[in-house]
Amino acid sequence: MEIKLDDLSPTKEDFISLHQTTGWNAKGLYTYDQLYTAICNSWYSVSIYHDKNLIGFGRIISDGIYQTLICDVMIHPDHQKQGIGKKLMKALLSKCEKEGIKWVQLFCAKGKQDFYQKLGFKTRELDAPGMMLFL
Repeated sequence: MEIKLDDLSPTKEDFISLHQTTGWNAKGLYTYDQLYTAICNSWYSVSIYHDKNLIGFGRIISDGIYQTLICDVMIHPDHQKQGIGKKLMKALLSKCEKEGIKWVQLFCAKGKQDFYQKLGFKTRELDAPGMMLFL
């Protein structure tokens, strides 16, 4: 399968269509306008297309030096387990390496930890720093 990687944000319509395949935002915490604004404000993002259809997306939030977070990695269900996610992650991590970033954090969907561990990510220790707050 021939795919095209692009480091521009996808169109809003393409993003919404792909995002809806994930089941994320099921509680409706954010509108699609808000989610699209969020991805457009990313430090770096990668969109993957097949036959001009958006089939993959991922982004990095970063200060460009040391605080770096990969999030919103999604591959359309019809295209999973074909190496596309690996290519997407490789593109994101290559950007980090190019910029000299040495520590990359990751938010991943429940059940996807094995995929990321194969790429070298490790689960944080239970006593590692980090907390969250829902407002």
